[in-house]
Amino acid sequence: MSDTRWLDWPFFEERHQQLAAQANAWCAQALSNIDHRDTDQACRTLVAELGRADWLRVAVPSGPDGLWGGRWPQIDSRSVCIMRETLARHDGLADFAFAMQGLGSGAISIAGSDALREAYLPSVARGQAIAAFALSEPDAGSDVAAMTCSATRDGDDYVLNGRKTWISNGGIADFYCVFVRTGEAPGARGISAFVVDADTPGLTIAERIDVMAPHPLATLNFDQCRVSATQRLGEAGQGFKIAMMTLDIFRSSVAAAALGFARRALDEALSRATSRRMFGQALADLQLTQAALGEMACEIDAAALLTYRAAWLRDVKGVRTTREAAMAKMAATESAQRVIDRALQMFGGAGVVSGAPVEKLYREIRALRIYEGATEVQKLIIARELLKEHQA
Repeated sequence: MSDTRWLDWPFFEERHQQLAAQANAWCAQALSNIDHRDTDQACRTLVAELGRADWLRVAVPSGPDGLWGGRWPQIDSRSVCIMRETLARHDGLADFAFAMQGLGSGAISIAGSDALREAYLPSVARGQAIAAFALSEPDAGSDVAAMTCSATRDGDDYVLNGRKTWISNGGIADFYCVFVRTGEAPGARGISAFVVDADTPGLTIAERIDVMAPHPLATLNFDQCRVSATQRLGEAGQGFKIAMMTLDIFRSSVAAAALGFARRALDEALSRATSRRMFGQALADLQLTQAALGEMACEIDAAALLTYRAAWLRDVKGVRTTREAAMAKMAATESAQRVIDRALQMFGGAGVVSGAPVEKLYREIRALRIYEGATEVQKLIIARELLKEHQA
């Protein structure tokens, strides 16, 4: 296990330290035999294993009398971050499987009726249903308010038409939380959210998308897809707000996943630097190597402080953390890219061999700088929040 002194920081309670130790021990044993050659099947297996081990209960709330299946009454951001950091350090696809159960069902946790929460969340927590978050469109990624996928009211139903793309778990999900334009008002105020089961007539997989760090990804097509109004999350026109609240909860966990990748890269770099002989000495004896290692360690700690500050503020202070989560996500993903690049450089040619740990990390980290809001978008969010506070 990587250096765990960060768990002694005042952001954490004893339960968080126990969670980290237990999760790490489980990962070391359970993730070593997962066959990644079939990505879809590997993801299904991981969701089932995470559910059987009760780790997915961290990603959903328990609700009244534990009816929703979660571990605690509300989603604990620090626990979600610890799980993602730990899983990412061991296996990027395991982190993905865990994260999408939380993100994919997050809108239900936030705004679903009691009936929807009881129908979907327990199955998510047990790993018996795979969740997905369907927000992006071909011409509406970062600019969510530009979406054109629509839902028209027809009696007690809504009829969905349009496309969603870059949908993680697309093609293997059992249900999708879908955000569509319902037209109550212009722009973001005219968007609503629905839970759409994967087998609903009119919902099809238009194409599967292959990316450099394989995980299930697809474009969805809605053609006269009819869903009951009871499947709507919150009130009509609240979809954009629900989407942003969901992202606020899970955005800091993207930073935590980046930390996991970065910590694994530093571990690999330290092992390489102390074992590799060059010019009659260990690579670690060279001052250039020592400088790189020092920078890597400093960047990791700085990103970790931002990440767990954001999670702590949400959990303990109960405040909105849009700015803090954006800072964490931007800093952690960008610094992890640099840390992993330096680690790969220390391996030389061995670092770019397909399947090598640092080669896999190099591919895994790249997507984190884009999804759930690209770095450039995080800068805009931070500036917008600063200006709003200044003007107030």
